[in-house]
Amino acid sequence: MMGKEKRLPLIIDSSDQLPSATILKRFPLPRNFGVAPDSRIEEGQVWKAPAGASRTKAFTIYRYDPDSGDNPTLDIFEVDLDDCGPMVLDALIWIKNKVDPTLTFRRSCREGVCGSCAMNIDGTNWLACTREIAETDEAGRIYPLSNMRIVKDLVPDLTHVFAQYAAMEPWLHSKTPAPENERLQSPEERSELDGYYECILCFCCTSGCPSHWWNGDRFLGPAALLQAYRWLADTRDEATGQRLDDLEDPFRLYRCHTILNCTRTCPKGGTPARRSPRSRK
Repeated sequence: MMGKEKRLPLIIDSSDQLPSATILKRFPLPRNFGVAPDSRIEEGQVWKAPAGASRTKAFTIYRYDPDSGDNPTLDIFEVDLDDCGPMVLDALIWIKNKVDPTLTFRRSCREGVCGSCAMNIDGTNWLACTREIAETDEAGRIYPLSNMRIVKDLVPDLTHVFAQYAAMEPWLHSKTPAPENERLQSPEERSELDGYYECILCFCCTSGCPSHWWNGDRFLGPAALLQAYRWLADTRDEATGQRLDDLEDPFRLYRCHTILNCTRTCPKGGTPARRSPRSRK
């Protein structure tokens, strides 16, 4: 998917494009740079491929069990590609079923519409069910979504970001009596929601947003702000003034610096940075 696209300038319009500059990926900071001793990542186990496997692929996977009291580790698993499906999620399921049943991750329908299997794959937040193994680096690296407390292994705690989403009151607010049938929209009015209603709440964008890293306790982040705009743009909603008043805060809305990580990492091809409730001010 992404690996097959043409590389474009640094400023992009959607997650289907790749920037030409990849310096930070090629020259990353040391793994434990500035990390507290009890959070430093250590070397873990190496799980060799089954005897007789002719096509193998190595994945380095983040492991962490807070109940154990041990530091996080990086385990290396060699996957038998002839006994595994084509997606990264297939590799994780293969590892869990045939190598290490304690490996923990979220998954659901496996059709790219639930967002449960969002994780960091080779430095990019994406859905494991839609990222092909063939698109990963030679030594694939799988981490949980960043900037979130880790429940275990690849499972982040999404309590805070879901609370920010709920704060947007993502449902229709109306003052007029409900019509006998549906509330109508013209095709043009309906088209205003394209690119916003498709959000699957995987939080790849929020996890990849530096502004949310710095001010996540007060800045709502791209996923919540995308939902805020989705209802501001909906002509059937009658609470525009109240919604804008609720966003009026130096941090809740105005800490977006258009870094565009959110657009770069949306697995649905959305553009959270393109429109913002700021445009309705």
